[in-house]
Amino acid sequence: MSVCTLGDLVLDVIVRLRQPLAPGADATSEIALSAGGQAANVAAWVAALGGRARWIGKRADDDAGRIAAGRLSRLGVALAGPVAAAGNGIVVSLVAPDGERSMCPDRGVAPELRAEELDPAWLDGCDWLHVSGYALLRDPIAGAAAAAVGLARDRGAGVSVDLSSWSAIRDRGPERFRGELLALAPDVVFANEAEERILGGPLPGARWIAKRGARGCSFEGEVRAALPVARVVDTTGAGDALAAGWLVGGPDLALEAAARCVQRSGSMPALT
Repeated sequence: MSVCTLGDLVLDVIVRLRQPLAPGADATSEIALSAGGQAANVAAWVAALGGRARWIGKRADDDAGRIAAGRLSRLGVALAGPVAAAGNGIVVSLVAPDGERSMCPDRGVAPELRAEELDPAWLDGCDWLHVSGYALLRDPIAGAAAAAVGLARDRGAGVSVDLSSWSAIRDRGPERFRGELLALAPDVVFANEAEERILGGPLPGARWIAKRGARGCSFEGEVRAALPVARVVDTTGAGDALAAGWLVGGPDLALEAAARCVQRSGSMPALT
């Protein structure tokens, strides 16, 4: 299985809180750096699960960009796309003691990807094009994503979309975004409950995969429980791991990948 993903590659700054935040004072924490970004996460998990993966997007040749790109390459993912001199995206993830997380993103140059910067050869041989919803919710990258969908379809590839963020959908305008999705006509949509709700329900004609967090997942109406884990360390990236697992091997592998993800810190699989 060969999967191309389109969207962000960022440097993740993961802050695991050991105490509640204390305004004007300190909160004991553990801090780690890793690669991240929804499209990059999915590509990394595809590679870890035995598929071939290529990430497509705009990144920067600065310290943050070099760290993130190096990590993704070491995980077995091919990188494609223009490289700016500076301005790679950085995301700070605050992880509470129960594993739940809040994210503070600075997407940097990623939303600046333009349709004319795409090389059609990047889509050659791909079975699936997985588009991060973040790439559909800002311009000009939304135009690049639509162009990539056309190129993927010309090559017989399926198209999947992850809705990514209810707040970004709110900012884009739910009715506008729903219309844009209908025009793209993805084969598969991944959504959590908040994203599904703000969008106004499932998209007609698309296979709908509803992520329910600790309560599992609904695969086109078939509800499956999450796999039991010894301890939830960090939920960051669990939905991306689930999407990668589904693209590579269906519901069983999707649930397995999500369970693996929540038992480690960060959004990507471990380097082997």
